[in-house]
Amino acid sequence: MESPTHDLSALFEQLGLPAERASIERFIAEHSPLPETCKLADAPFWSAAQASFLREEILEDADWAEVVDQLNLLLRG
Repeated sequence: MESPTHDLSALFEQLGLPAERASIERFIAEHSPLPETCKLADAPFWSAAQASFLREEILEDADWAEVVDQLNLLLRG
């Protein structure tokens, strides 16, 4: 069985954020660049639940991990 793959829009929906392309681009523009010393899940703009989700997905290398990494890179740009 193939593991599910998720895109940025699905990740934003999972985080309870607007998931349209323009909303995602605006979010990235507003919160970039994230300092290299700040882990993605520790960024001040996440709620506790959002931060917990991001942290768990990376730690467990879960099926969301790839798109969480993608968001991390976009916020560093």
